[in-house]
Amino acid sequence: MSTRWRPGALPVWAVPPIIGLVQVMSSTGADLHVRYQARHLDTLAYALLIAGPVALLARRRLPVAALAVVFAVTGCYLLRGYVAGPVFLSMVVAVVAAVGAGRRIATWAVTGTGFAVLTVLGELTPFGPFRPRVWTSGHALIGLAWLLLVLTGAELVRIRSERAAEARRTRAEEERRRASEERLRIARELHDVLAHNISMINVQAGVALHLMDERPEQARTALAAIKEASKEALAEVRSVLGVLRQVDEDAPRAPTAGLGRLDDLVSRARAAGITVRTSVTGRPYPLPAGIDLAAFRILQEGLTNVTRHAGPGVTATVRVAYGAGELALEVEDDGRGAPGDLPGGGDGIPGMRERVTALGGEIVAGPRPGAGGFRVHATLPVPVDETRAGIPAQDAAGAPAGDEEHD
Repeated sequence: MSTRWRPGALPVWAVPPIIGLVQVMSSTGADLHVRYQARHLDTLAYALLIAGPVALLARRRLPVAALAVVFAVTGCYLLRGYVAGPVFLSMVVAVVAAVGAGRRIATWAVTGTGFAVLTVLGELTPFGPFRPRVWTSGHALIGLAWLLLVLTGAELVRIRSERAAEARRTRAEEERRRASEERLRIARELHDVLAHNISMINVQAGVALHLMDERPEQARTALAAIKEASKEALAEVRSVLGVLRQVDEDAPRAPTAGLGRLDDLVSRARAAGITVRTSVTGRPYPLPAGIDLAAFRILQEGLTNVTRHAGPGVTATVRVAYGAGELALEVEDDGRGAPGDLPGGGDGIPGMRERVTALGGEIVAGPRPGAGGFRVHATLPVPVDETRAGIPAQDAAGAPAGDEEHD
């Protein structure tokens, strides 16, 4: 990605030679074609033309001092009455550098004082190294207007530079924020992908070890469930890593995680020995990809918590309700445990809350009051246009749709 070039990015020594060359060459050319009464260039003149650019070498370390020296050199050149040339270039660079360095008051003070001294010397000094009466009131007015123009331009350059710097800081902060959000999203996704399947593997491994000698056929079933869960975990991890590597130009080989895979999710939970009942109310309609994925992960994490914490012989109920403008999800069980019972807690419920909050929904997770077990209930807002897509007119108008519930 290309970046905009900035004068401040140049080395400090790069500008003075250019300024010095322009001043010397242009003034020499003007001296050869002078048509009015003026002092021709001499050794002192060339020394002054070079001294200004040399002083610019200190414009970043000592901006005010560099400005004072450049002003004094330029004033001497003018009062000596040398041929007009671009001797003012050093002044322009010095003023812009001083203002840009944040020394605004000092810059105005130096230029104001220098202009006053220059005017007094030009008007009142009839002797010495200065040519008498070369500085008139007209010269003073023109010089004042020129100084104000340069100072105003320097202020505009400063303002533009500060805005550009602020824009760069804002972009950097935005990039850091997006990177942080992306890391959280990746961590949440990997947790949801791995926790469910590894929990299934853990439960089935315990079952297989317990039944290996007494009932080998049931142990074989548990091992088959471990194989399927590990295969599913590997496939989903590859999918996540493929997105991170940005190799998703081709169509995905596996179905995208969503409520369309609810039956697979429930079957894996049943393979872990959990009795799962499902209830789908309302007429299903297509969901935006983000909401569909979040819904699947919420139900997946809810069943993972049941597998890990509810205890043996538990019955879980999964409810999905398609409503007008919202999708309701619920996982509850009649077990004896809860995620908060484990030392250190876990990342599952905070991850669900982050997903739901990011989509503008609500979630409640906690023990069922008076009934034992645990309950997770989440509501996700769905754009109205999405809820109407695929719904017959009578249902979209509010007619009750059929409910489906099975074990």
